[in-house]
Amino acid sequence: MELFYFVVFGALGAVVAALELSKTSKDRINTSPAFNSFKNNYLLVYSLMMAGDWLQGPYVYYLYSTYGFGKGEIGQLFIAGFGSSMLFGTIVGSLADKQGRRRACVTYCITYILSCITKHSPEYKVLMIGRVLGGIATSLLFSAFESWLVAEHNKRGFEQQWLSLTFSKAIFLGNGLIAILSGLFGNLLVDSLSLGPVAPFDAAACFLAIGMAIILSSWTENYGDASENKDLLTQFRGAAVAITSDEKIALLGAIQSLFEGSMYTFVFLWTPALSPNDEEIPHGFIFATFMLASMLGSSLASRLMARSSPRVESYMQIVFVISSVSLVLPIITNFLVAPSKVIGGRISFAGCLQLLGFCTFEACVGIFWPSIMKMRSQYIPEEARSTIMNFFRIPLNIFVCIVLYNVNAFPITVMFAMCSIFLFVASILQRRLMAISDKPSIWKAGQQ
Repeated sequence: MELFYFVVFGALGAVVAALELSKTSKDRINTSPAFNSFKNNYLLVYSLMMAGDWLQGPYVYYLYSTYGFGKGEIGQLFIAGFGSSMLFGTIVGSLADKQGRRRACVTYCITYILSCITKHSPEYKVLMIGRVLGGIATSLLFSAFESWLVAEHNKRGFEQQWLSLTFSKAIFLGNGLIAILSGLFGNLLVDSLSLGPVAPFDAAACFLAIGMAIILSSWTENYGDASENKDLLTQFRGAAVAITSDEKIALLGAIQSLFEGSMYTFVFLWTPALSPNDEEIPHGFIFATFMLASMLGSSLASRLMARSSPRVESYMQIVFVISSVSLVLPIITNFLVAPSKVIGGRISFAGCLQLLGFCTFEACVGIFWPSIMKMRSQYIPEEARSTIMNFFRIPLNIFVCIVLYNVNAFPITVMFAMCSIFLFVASILQRRLMAISDKPSIWKAGQQ
Protein backbone atom coordinates (compact mmCIF):
# COMPACT_ATOMS: atom_id res chain seq x y z
CA MET A 1 0.00 0.00 0.00
CA GLU A 2 1.29 3.46 -0.90
CA LEU A 3 2.95 5.77 1.60
CA PHE A 4 0.41 8.49 0.78
CA TYR A 5 -2.41 6.61 2.52
CA PHE A 6 -0.37 6.12 5.69
CA VAL A 7 0.66 9.80 5.72
CA VAL A 8 -2.96 10.98 5.48
CA PHE A 9 -4.14 8.50 8.12
CA GLY A 10 -1.23 9.33 10.45
CA ALA A 11 -1.72 13.10 10.07
CA LEU A 12 -5.43 12.84 10.86
CA GLY A 13 -4.72 10.57 13.83
CA ALA A 14 -2.14 13.00 15.19
CA VAL A 15 -4.53 15.95 14.88
CA VAL A 16 -7.36 14.04 16.61
CA ALA A 17 -5.03 13.00 19.44
CA ALA A 18 -3.71 16.56 19.81
CA LEU A 19 -7.25 17.99 19.93
CA GLU A 20 -8.38 15.51 22.57
CA LEU A 21 -5.26 15.86 24.74
CA SER A 22 -5.04 19.65 24.53
CA LYS A 23 -8.53 20.43 25.80
CA THR A 24 -8.54 23.13 28.44
CA SER A 25 -11.16 24.01 31.05
CA LYS A 26 -12.87 26.22 28.43
CA ASP A 27 -13.26 23.21 26.17
CA ARG A 28 -14.67 20.97 28.90
CA ILE A 29 -18.07 21.05 30.57
CA ASN A 30 -18.22 20.47 34.33
CA THR A 31 -20.87 17.86 35.04
CA SER A 32 -22.22 15.81 37.94
CA PRO A 33 -21.45 12.14 38.80
CA ALA A 34 -25.12 11.26 38.19
CA PHE A 35 -24.96 12.70 34.69
CA ASN A 36 -21.65 10.97 33.94
CA SER A 37 -23.18 7.62 34.88
CA PHE A 38 -26.23 8.33 32.70
CA LYS A 39 -24.06 9.49 29.79
CA ASN A 40 -21.71 6.49 29.96
CA ASN A 41 -24.64 4.07 30.00
CA TYR A 42 -26.12 5.69 26.89
CA LEU A 43 -22.74 5.79 25.11
CA LEU A 44 -22.22 2.08 25.80
CA VAL A 45 -25.62 1.18 24.35
CA TYR A 46 -25.24 3.56 21.37
CA SER A 47 -21.78 2.15 20.59
CA LEU A 48 -23.15 -1.40 20.59
CA MET A 49 -26.02 -0.34 18.33
CA MET A 50 -23.65 1.35 15.90
CA ALA A 51 -21.30 -1.66 15.97
CA GLY A 52 -24.26 -3.77 14.88
CA ASP A 53 -24.84 -1.35 12.00
CA TRP A 54 -21.23 -0.73 10.92
CA LEU A 55 -20.31 -4.43 10.86
CA GLN A 56 -22.89 -5.06 8.15
CA GLY A 57 -22.21 -2.11 5.83
CA PRO A 58 -19.01 -3.19 4.03
CA TYR A 59 -20.30 -6.71 3.33
CA VAL A 60 -23.90 -6.27 2.18
CA TYR A 61 -23.08 -5.82 -1.51
CA TYR A 62 -20.33 -8.46 -1.35
CA LEU A 63 -22.67 -11.01 0.26
CA TYR A 64 -25.35 -10.49 -2.38
CA SER A 65 -22.77 -10.89 -5.15
CA THR A 66 -21.52 -14.19 -3.67
CA TYR A 67 -25.11 -15.45 -3.87
CA GLY A 68 -24.91 -14.84 -7.62
CA PHE A 69 -27.05 -11.70 -7.93
CA GLY A 70 -26.18 -9.06 -10.51
CA LYS A 71 -25.86 -5.30 -10.17
CA GLY A 72 -29.50 -4.68 -11.12
CA GLU A 73 -30.91 -7.16 -8.61
CA ILE A 74 -28.63 -5.86 -5.87
CA GLY A 75 -29.70 -2.30 -6.69
CA GLN A 76 -33.33 -3.34 -6.22
CA LEU A 77 -32.49 -4.78 -2.81
CA PHE A 78 -30.86 -1.50 -1.76
CA ILE A 79 -33.82 0.51 -3.06
CA ALA A 80 -36.11 -1.75 -1.01
CA GLY A 81 -34.18 -0.81 2.13
CA PHE A 82 -34.43 2.93 1.56
CA GLY A 83 -38.03 2.63 0.37
CA SER A 84 -38.93 0.68 3.50
CA SER A 85 -37.34 3.36 5.66
CA MET A 86 -39.38 6.00 3.82
CA LEU A 87 -42.72 4.15 3.96
CA PHE A 88 -42.58 2.68 7.45
CA GLY A 89 -40.25 5.16 9.16
CA THR A 90 -42.93 7.73 9.95
CA ILE A 91 -45.25 5.04 11.30
CA VAL A 92 -42.66 3.54 13.65
CA GLY A 93 -41.64 7.06 14.68
CA SER A 94 -45.19 7.87 15.69
CA LEU A 95 -45.49 4.56 17.53
CA ALA A 96 -42.28 5.40 19.39
CA ASP A 97 -43.75 8.72 20.56
CA LYS A 98 -47.02 7.05 21.61
CA GLN A 99 -45.97 3.58 22.83
CA GLY A 100 -42.58 4.51 24.29
CA ARG A 101 -39.06 5.23 23.04
CA ARG A 102 -37.42 2.46 25.14
CA ARG A 103 -39.78 -0.04 23.56
CA ALA A 104 -38.90 1.35 20.14
CA CYS A 105 -35.18 0.91 20.85
CA VAL A 106 -35.79 -2.73 21.79
CA THR A 107 -37.82 -3.12 18.59
CA TYR A 108 -34.83 -1.80 16.65
CA CYS A 109 -32.63 -4.53 18.13
CA ILE A 110 -35.12 -7.30 17.39
CA THR A 111 -35.83 -6.06 13.85
CA TYR A 112 -32.15 -5.72 12.95
CA ILE A 113 -31.30 -9.13 14.43
CA LEU A 114 -34.01 -10.69 12.26
CA SER A 115 -32.58 -8.81 9.27
CA CYS A 116 -29.15 -10.31 10.04
CA ILE A 117 -30.61 -13.80 10.23
CA THR A 118 -32.11 -13.48 6.72
CA LYS A 119 -28.58 -13.05 5.32
CA HIS A 120 -28.04 -16.80 5.76
CA SER A 121 -30.52 -17.48 2.97
CA PRO A 122 -29.55 -17.17 -0.72
CA GLU A 123 -33.24 -16.82 -1.64
CA TYR A 124 -33.98 -13.42 -3.20
CA LYS A 125 -37.39 -13.08 -1.50
CA VAL A 126 -35.89 -13.77 1.93
CA LEU A 127 -33.13 -11.23 1.32
CA MET A 128 -35.77 -8.71 0.22
CA ILE A 129 -37.61 -9.24 3.52
CA GLY A 130 -34.29 -8.66 5.29
CA ARG A 131 -33.81 -5.35 3.47
CA VAL A 132 -37.32 -4.21 4.42
CA LEU A 133 -36.61 -5.09 8.07
CA GLY A 134 -33.28 -3.28 7.82
CA GLY A 135 -34.98 -0.14 6.48
CA ILE A 136 -37.42 -0.13 9.42
CA ALA A 137 -34.52 -0.63 11.84
CA THR A 138 -32.59 2.27 10.29
CA SER A 139 -35.53 4.62 10.89
CA LEU A 140 -35.62 3.58 14.54
CA LEU A 141 -31.84 3.92 14.94
CA PHE A 142 -31.85 7.54 13.78
CA SER A 143 -34.92 8.66 15.75
CA ALA A 144 -35.85 6.50 18.76
CA PHE A 145 -32.48 6.57 20.54
CA GLU A 146 -32.02 10.32 20.23
CA SER A 147 -35.65 10.93 21.27
CA TRP A 148 -35.22 8.70 24.34
CA LEU A 149 -31.98 10.47 25.26
CA VAL A 150 -33.39 14.01 25.03
CA ALA A 151 -36.55 13.15 26.98
CA GLU A 152 -34.66 11.22 29.68
CA HIS A 153 -32.02 13.95 29.98
CA ASN A 154 -34.71 16.58 30.57
CA LYS A 155 -36.73 14.30 32.87
CA ARG A 156 -33.73 13.84 35.14
CA GLY A 157 -33.21 17.60 35.37
CA PHE A 158 -29.72 17.76 33.84
CA GLU A 159 -28.50 21.04 32.38
CA GLN A 160 -29.33 21.60 28.70
CA GLN A 161 -25.70 22.31 27.78
CA TRP A 162 -24.67 18.85 28.99
CA LEU A 163 -26.75 17.30 26.19
CA SER A 164 -24.27 18.55 23.59
CA LEU A 165 -21.52 16.66 25.42
CA THR A 166 -23.40 13.38 25.04
CA PHE A 167 -24.11 14.11 21.37
CA SER A 168 -20.47 14.86 20.50
CA LYS A 169 -19.16 11.83 22.40
CA ALA A 170 -21.77 9.58 20.76
CA ILE A 171 -20.62 10.66 17.29
CA PHE A 172 -16.92 10.48 18.25
CA LEU A 173 -17.38 6.90 19.44
CA GLY A 174 -20.31 5.51 17.43
CA ASN A 175 -19.59 7.14 14.05
CA GLY A 176 -15.81 7.21 14.43
CA LEU A 177 -13.93 4.79 16.66
CA ILE A 178 -16.58 2.05 16.54
CA ALA A 179 -16.78 2.31 12.74
CA ILE A 180 -13.01 1.82 12.46
CA LEU A 181 -12.94 -1.08 14.92
CA SER A 182 -15.97 -2.69 13.23
CA GLY A 183 -14.23 -2.52 9.87
CA LEU A 184 -11.10 -4.16 11.29
CA PHE A 185 -13.14 -6.80 13.15
CA GLY A 186 -15.18 -7.61 10.05
CA ASN A 187 -11.97 -7.94 8.04
CA LEU A 188 -10.64 -10.32 10.71
CA LEU A 189 -13.75 -12.51 10.52
CA VAL A 190 -14.01 -12.65 6.73
CA ASP A 191 -10.39 -12.56 5.53
CA SER A 192 -8.13 -13.64 8.39
CA LEU A 193 -10.38 -16.31 9.92
CA SER A 194 -12.09 -17.18 6.58
CA LEU A 195 -15.53 -17.46 8.22
CA GLY A 196 -17.33 -16.20 5.12
CA PRO A 197 -19.28 -13.01 4.31
CA VAL A 198 -22.16 -13.93 6.66
CA ALA A 199 -19.90 -13.84 9.75
CA PRO A 200 -20.07 -10.02 10.23
CA PHE A 201 -23.88 -10.22 10.27
CA ASP A 202 -23.79 -12.90 12.98
CA ALA A 203 -21.39 -10.76 15.01
CA ALA A 204 -23.68 -7.74 14.51
CA ALA A 205 -26.62 -9.74 15.87
CA CYS A 206 -24.59 -10.62 18.97
CA PHE A 207 -23.71 -6.96 19.66
CA LEU A 208 -27.34 -5.94 19.15
CA ALA A 209 -28.48 -8.64 21.60
CA ILE A 210 -26.01 -7.42 24.24
CA GLY A 211 -27.21 -3.83 23.77
CA MET A 212 -30.85 -4.93 24.04
CA ALA A 213 -30.10 -6.67 27.33
CA ILE A 214 -28.59 -3.45 28.73
CA ILE A 215 -31.61 -1.42 27.56
CA LEU A 216 -34.05 -3.83 29.19
CA SER A 217 -32.13 -3.87 32.47
CA SER A 218 -31.19 -0.20 32.90
CA TRP A 219 -33.39 2.12 30.80
CA THR A 220 -36.71 3.58 31.93
CA GLU A 221 -39.58 4.29 29.55
CA ASN A 222 -40.49 7.75 28.27
CA TYR A 223 -43.07 8.99 25.80
CA GLY A 224 -43.83 11.83 23.45
CA ASP A 225 -47.59 12.07 23.65
CA ALA A 226 -49.08 8.98 25.25
CA SER A 227 -52.65 10.26 25.28
CA GLU A 228 -54.93 7.43 24.21
CA ASN A 229 -57.26 9.63 22.19
CA LYS A 230 -54.67 10.30 19.48
CA ASP A 231 -54.44 7.81 16.65
CA LEU A 232 -51.60 7.64 14.12
CA LEU A 233 -53.36 9.91 11.62
CA THR A 234 -53.81 12.57 14.30
CA GLN A 235 -50.13 12.30 15.21
CA PHE A 236 -49.13 12.64 11.53
CA ARG A 237 -51.34 15.69 11.21
CA GLY A 238 -49.85 17.25 14.34
CA ALA A 239 -46.30 16.68 13.09
CA ALA A 240 -47.16 18.09 9.66
CA VAL A 241 -48.72 21.17 11.30
CA ALA A 242 -45.59 21.66 13.40
CA ILE A 243 -43.37 21.55 10.30
CA THR A 244 -45.54 23.82 8.15
CA SER A 245 -46.39 26.37 10.84
CA ASP A 246 -42.94 26.77 12.42
CA GLU A 247 -40.33 28.04 9.96
CA LYS A 248 -37.47 26.90 12.20
CA ILE A 249 -38.62 23.27 12.13
CA ALA A 250 -39.19 23.41 8.36
CA LEU A 251 -35.73 24.91 7.78
CA LEU A 252 -34.12 22.30 10.02
CA GLY A 253 -35.82 19.50 8.08
CA ALA A 254 -34.73 20.93 4.73
CA ILE A 255 -31.15 21.41 5.92
CA GLN A 256 -30.98 17.85 7.24
CA SER A 257 -32.41 16.36 4.02
CA LEU A 258 -30.03 18.34 1.80
CA PHE A 259 -26.93 17.41 3.79
CA GLU A 260 -27.79 13.75 4.40
CA GLY A 261 -28.91 13.30 0.79
CA SER A 262 -25.50 14.57 -0.35
CA MET A 263 -23.76 12.41 2.25
CA TYR A 264 -25.47 9.16 1.20
CA THR A 265 -24.86 9.97 -2.48
CA PHE A 266 -21.17 10.49 -1.65
CA VAL A 267 -21.08 6.94 -0.24
CA PHE A 268 -21.84 5.60 -3.75
CA LEU A 269 -19.53 8.04 -5.55
CA TRP A 270 -16.20 8.04 -3.73
CA THR A 271 -14.99 4.66 -5.02
CA PRO A 272 -15.47 5.38 -8.76
CA ALA A 273 -14.11 8.90 -8.20
CA LEU A 274 -10.83 7.62 -6.73
CA SER A 275 -10.46 4.74 -9.19
CA PRO A 276 -11.95 5.80 -12.54
CA ASN A 277 -9.60 3.45 -14.43
CA ASP A 278 -9.85 0.59 -11.95
CA GLU A 279 -6.86 1.79 -9.98
CA GLU A 280 -5.99 -0.43 -7.04
CA ILE A 281 -7.12 1.40 -3.90
CA PRO A 282 -7.35 0.00 -0.34
CA HIS A 283 -11.09 0.43 0.23
CA GLY A 284 -11.02 -0.67 3.87
CA PHE A 285 -8.12 1.59 4.77
CA ILE A 286 -9.67 4.57 2.99
CA PHE A 287 -12.95 3.93 4.83
CA ALA A 288 -11.03 3.92 8.14
CA THR A 289 -9.37 7.19 7.09
CA PHE A 290 -12.77 8.75 6.41
CA MET A 291 -13.99 7.66 9.85
CA LEU A 292 -10.88 9.17 11.44
CA ALA A 293 -11.68 12.44 9.65
CA SER A 294 -15.21 12.19 11.05
CA MET A 295 -13.74 11.76 14.54
CA LEU A 296 -11.73 14.93 13.95
CA GLY A 297 -14.95 16.76 13.10
CA SER A 298 -16.81 15.51 16.18
CA SER A 299 -13.84 16.51 18.36
CA LEU A 300 -13.99 20.03 16.90
CA ALA A 301 -17.77 20.08 17.44
CA SER A 302 -17.40 19.19 21.11
CA ARG A 303 -15.06 22.18 21.56
CA LEU A 304 -17.38 24.52 19.71
CA MET A 305 -20.49 23.42 21.59
CA ALA A 306 -18.75 23.68 24.97
CA ARG A 307 -18.54 27.45 24.48
CA SER A 308 -21.30 30.01 24.35
CA SER A 309 -19.86 31.57 21.19
CA PRO A 310 -20.01 30.88 18.30
CA ARG A 311 -23.51 29.45 18.36
CA VAL A 312 -24.19 26.21 16.51
CA GLU A 313 -26.52 28.06 14.09
CA SER A 314 -23.61 30.36 13.21
CA TYR A 315 -20.68 28.01 12.64
CA MET A 316 -22.76 25.48 10.70
CA GLN A 317 -23.09 28.04 7.89
CA ILE A 318 -19.32 27.82 7.42
CA VAL A 319 -19.34 24.01 7.71
CA PHE A 320 -21.89 23.70 4.88
CA VAL A 321 -19.87 26.02 2.63
CA ILE A 322 -16.65 24.06 3.27
CA SER A 323 -18.44 20.76 2.59
CA SER A 324 -19.83 22.20 -0.65
CA VAL A 325 -16.37 23.27 -1.82
CA SER A 326 -14.83 19.91 -0.88
CA LEU A 327 -17.16 18.05 -3.24
CA VAL A 328 -16.31 20.41 -6.12
CA LEU A 329 -12.75 18.99 -6.19
CA PRO A 330 -13.61 16.04 -8.49
CA ILE A 331 -15.02 18.53 -11.00
CA ILE A 332 -12.00 20.84 -10.76
CA THR A 333 -9.46 18.02 -11.09
CA ASN A 334 -11.39 16.64 -14.05
CA PHE A 335 -10.78 19.90 -15.93
CA LEU A 336 -7.31 20.87 -14.66
CA VAL A 337 -5.55 17.51 -14.37
CA ALA A 338 -5.09 15.39 -17.48
CA PRO A 339 -6.88 12.07 -16.92
CA SER A 340 -4.75 8.95 -16.88
CA LYS A 341 -5.35 6.42 -19.65
CA VAL A 342 -3.56 3.62 -17.85
CA ILE A 343 -5.88 0.86 -16.67
CA GLY A 344 -5.20 -0.31 -13.12
CA GLY A 345 -2.05 0.67 -11.25
CA ARG A 346 -1.71 3.15 -8.40
CA ILE A 347 -3.99 6.03 -7.45
CA SER A 348 -3.51 9.07 -9.69
CA PHE A 349 -2.45 12.57 -8.64
CA ALA A 350 -6.03 13.75 -9.18
CA GLY A 351 -7.19 10.89 -6.95
CA CYS A 352 -4.81 12.02 -4.19
CA LEU A 353 -6.22 15.56 -4.32
CA GLN A 354 -9.76 14.22 -4.26
CA LEU A 355 -8.99 12.00 -1.27
CA LEU A 356 -7.88 15.06 0.71
CA GLY A 357 -11.10 16.82 -0.28
CA PHE A 358 -13.18 13.81 0.72
CA CYS A 359 -11.46 13.72 4.12
CA THR A 360 -12.44 17.39 4.53
CA PHE A 361 -16.03 16.48 3.70
CA GLU A 362 -15.99 13.65 6.26
CA ALA A 363 -14.69 16.07 8.89
CA CYS A 364 -17.71 18.26 8.09
CA VAL A 365 -19.91 15.18 8.55
CA GLY A 366 -18.35 14.70 11.99
CA ILE A 367 -19.28 18.29 12.92
CA PHE A 368 -22.74 18.00 11.37
CA TRP A 369 -24.10 15.08 13.41
CA PRO A 370 -23.75 16.43 16.98
CA SER A 371 -24.63 19.93 15.78
CA ILE A 372 -27.86 18.89 14.05
CA MET A 373 -28.73 16.79 17.11
CA LYS A 374 -28.37 19.86 19.33
CA MET A 375 -30.54 21.98 17.02
CA ARG A 376 -33.18 19.26 16.88
CA SER A 377 -33.25 19.13 20.69
CA GLN A 378 -33.88 22.90 20.73
CA TYR A 379 -36.49 23.28 17.98
CA ILE A 380 -38.46 20.02 17.66
CA PRO A 381 -41.36 19.70 20.17
CA GLU A 382 -40.95 16.78 22.57
CA GLU A 383 -44.43 15.30 22.10
CA ALA A 384 -43.85 14.57 18.40
CA ARG A 385 -40.05 14.31 18.25
CA SER A 386 -39.69 10.82 16.68
CA THR A 387 -42.55 11.45 14.24
CA ILE A 388 -41.10 14.74 12.99
CA MET A 389 -37.56 13.33 12.76
CA ASN A 390 -38.84 10.52 10.52
CA PHE A 391 -40.82 13.05 8.45
CA PHE A 392 -37.44 14.70 7.76
CA ARG A 393 -36.15 11.40 6.34
CA ILE A 394 -38.91 11.07 3.70
CA PRO A 395 -37.35 13.46 1.12
CA LEU A 396 -33.92 12.02 1.96
CA ASN A 397 -35.02 8.46 1.15
CA ILE A 398 -36.82 9.55 -2.03
CA PHE A 399 -33.67 11.32 -3.19
CA VAL A 400 -31.40 8.34 -2.45
CA CYS A 401 -33.77 5.93 -4.22
CA ILE A 402 -33.76 8.16 -7.32
CA VAL A 403 -29.95 8.36 -7.25
CA LEU A 404 -29.62 4.58 -6.88
CA TYR A 405 -32.05 3.97 -9.73
CA ASN A 406 -30.21 6.40 -12.05
CA VAL A 407 -26.65 5.98 -10.77
CA ASN A 408 -25.37 5.09 -14.27
CA ALA A 409 -27.44 7.70 -16.11
CA PHE A 410 -25.29 10.74 -15.27
CA PRO A 411 -21.53 11.42 -15.32
CA ILE A 412 -19.95 11.36 -11.90
CA THR A 413 -19.04 15.06 -12.16
CA VAL A 414 -22.73 15.94 -12.56
CA MET A 415 -23.57 13.95 -9.43
CA PHE A 416 -20.87 15.75 -7.43
CA ALA A 417 -22.03 19.13 -8.78
CA MET A 418 -25.58 18.33 -7.66
CA CYS A 419 -24.37 17.43 -4.15
CA SER A 420 -22.26 20.59 -3.98
CA ILE A 421 -25.25 22.75 -4.95
CA PHE A 422 -27.42 21.04 -2.32
CA LEU A 423 -24.82 21.76 0.36
CA PHE A 424 -24.54 25.40 -0.67
CA VAL A 425 -28.34 25.73 -0.49
CA ALA A 426 -28.13 24.19 3.00
CA SER A 427 -25.73 26.98 4.02
CA ILE A 428 -28.22 29.61 2.79
CA LEU A 429 -31.06 27.97 4.73
CA GLN A 430 -28.79 27.75 7.78
CA ARG A 431 -28.20 31.51 7.53
CA ARG A 432 -31.97 32.05 7.55
CA LEU A 433 -32.30 29.75 10.57
CA MET A 434 -29.67 31.78 12.37
CA ALA A 435 -31.60 34.98 11.65
CA ILE A 436 -34.86 33.68 13.16
CA SER A 437 -33.43 31.37 15.85
CA ASP A 438 -34.37 33.69 18.72
CA LYS A 439 -37.99 34.13 17.64
CA PRO A 440 -40.55 32.16 19.70
CA SER A 441 -42.05 29.08 18.06
CA ILE A 442 -45.49 29.57 16.56
CA TRP A 443 -46.51 25.94 16.95
CA LYS A 444 -47.98 25.19 20.36
CA ALA A 445 -47.72 21.89 22.15
CA GLY A 446 -50.80 19.82 21.63
CA GLN A 447 -52.01 21.76 18.58
CA GLN A 448 -53.77 19.59 16.06
